[in-house]
Amino acid sequence: MEKVYLVDTRRALPDDWQEMRERKSLSGTSASAIKWTFVRRFDTTEACLEHLEKNRFVSIVTSPHVKGQKNVILHEGDYTQAKLAVWFGNETRGISNLAVRRSAMCVSIPMFGMIESLNLGTTSGIVLYEITKQRREYQRKYKYRGERGRKYIA
Repeated sequence: MEKVYLVDTRRALPDDWQEMRERKSLSGTSASAIKWTFVRRFDTTEACLEHLEKNRFVSIVTSPHVKGQKNVILHEGDYTQAKLAVWFGNETRGISNLAVRRSAMCVSIPMFGMIESLNLGTTSGIVLYEITKQRREYQRKYKYRGERGRKYIA
């Protein structure tokens, strides 16, 4: 994970990343994460999406209920795009309809039994693990030479 973008419509967080890092309420939660992760705050989902699209990111959303343009079960998706933005929704309200509409796919984690959803920490850990696993495997198979997918020949 290179960057974390937060949509903070209530403007509860400061704009400045350094100021975020110095807040005891944030750094106490996970001192190492806030220390080593770049965080940027956006006032709206629209502003964040515009930034990502301008920088040619492919957005995907995660949701057990909301369905997007293309719907995949976590392990069946392809996450090897060079610039990938993964959206996680608020535990109470879920992912925004705007983020769903503007994303390439909606990813769900297969669950069995009575559980319908997982908390944000668990969901992000599971999804980011699968993405990292696929990207590492892709890098082992292929070497980037200006063309995605060109086979590496030793």
